[in-house]
Amino acid sequence: MPGIVHISETISLALHSMVFIADSGKDIVNVKEISAAMGCSEAHLVKVLQRLVRAGFLYSMRGPKGGFGLTKKPESITLLDIYQVFEGSPALTGCPTHHQSCPFKSCVFGGLPGKLNQEFMAYLSQKKISEFCCKDFF
Repeated sequence: MPGIVHISETISLALHSMVFIADSGKDIVNVKEISAAMGCSEAHLVKVLQRLVRAGFLYSMRGPKGGFGLTKKPESITLLDIYQVFEGSPALTGCPTHHQSCPFKSCVFGGLPGKLNQEFMAYLSQKKISEFCCKDFF
């Protein structure tokens, strides 16, 4: 059964990679090292990381000693910042019928999807990448 809040593999890779790079203590981290630690496809990971480069959160360096590094301090990057690179600004209504207000006289969900979305977005906006460093995640 799918969860109420959907977190795609791409979002998960992006968030975990940012923490991994921030926590590595290195200026540049090789994509092989990141993919090995996360158990994911290098090809998919490179696409995710390149998108973060285009968004200005990472820089990349080519070559045998190349990889990816942060362009900003981890304490200045929220999880929501990264989420929005891939998903855009969230719709906070959460209506399964995609309406701004319920077209029915009474919603069977009682506004719960919207409340869950708001709580999830509040969590993402309050958490910084730096909060997950040094936690033995990998």
